[in-house]
Amino acid sequence: MYESFFLRAVSPSEPVGAWIRYTVHKRAGQAPRGSLWCTVFDAARGAPFMHKHTSATLSAPAGEWIAIGSGEESATLGPWLAEGGCGGARWSLRIRDAEPELRHIERSWLYSAPLPRTKLTSPAPAARFDGTIELPDRTLELDGWRGMLGHNWGSEHAERWIWLHGLDFAEDPGGWIDLALGRVLVAGHLTPWVASGAICAGGRRLRLGGLTARGVRVAESPGRCSLTVPGQGGVLLEAHVDSPLSSCAGWRYADPDGGEHDVVNCSVAKLSLNLRPRAEAALTLHSGHGGAYELGMRERDHGVAIAPFPDG
Repeated sequence: MYESFFLRAVSPSEPVGAWIRYTVHKRAGQAPRGSLWCTVFDAARGAPFMHKHTSATLSAPAGEWIAIGSGEESATLGPWLAEGGCGGARWSLRIRDAEPELRHIERSWLYSAPLPRTKLTSPAPAARFDGTIELPDRTLELDGWRGMLGHNWGSEHAERWIWLHGLDFAEDPGGWIDLALGRVLVAGHLTPWVASGAICAGGRRLRLGGLTARGVRVAESPGRCSLTVPGQGGVLLEAHVDSPLSSCAGWRYADPDGGEHDVVNCSVAKLSLNLRPRAEAALTLHSGHGGAYELGMRERDHGVAIAPFPDG
């Protein structure tokens, strides 16, 4: 199995953002291993800062979700605080104003069922971060940066997946979107895309997708994505995300069964949304760099350099 807790935070004034992950892999017959991943994006500087540290030292301290590593290469994460260090980067972040949890899978009993093999929630689909991220050449001061906290786990990654998150919209500063899409292999064939998540617009949270939702359409590449997803009450969402490959991070994820996926992520992406409620006027939202776009895939010819850190 694998399990991952992560956070993202993005500057309100410039295309600078952080994506920090805490992961655990447990292969059959082996002791679990934990990894810290630190990625800091700055579109003005080009390629992001990336580092990863893997350790056999991991625990779940009281009041926290996870702790990995020891000494200078160690970190903890809980509902209200993220602290630690990895490869010359150190962070100390307080988390506040967190939105209530978003459970992407609509039927609660599926979280304890064998299928789907990947489970996901966002303990805080929108939150604010205060504190510092120290890099080898500078220190980022976070004062009310918006972002989120995520959590996923399972026995198998989807064959292909997309994660889309967005906030800091010009037309609705308090709005956000948190959406996951996946395709799985069944008898050697890829299923259609299944989407699940929610959007908050005008203070109202609406569910998107679902296991029985019809009409999901996706056109994806490592740097761009356009998608259409139906939602609660007949709403229809159209989303377009653009992330220059020069600003993307490339990581290799190990699969619990021994395979691998290449993952391209940009957490300072340009995002536009068109939300069309039934019998109401359409709402258009734009964020110049508040989007996060992740594509998990098997292909290796995507044009983004993969960080030189093994996984597993």
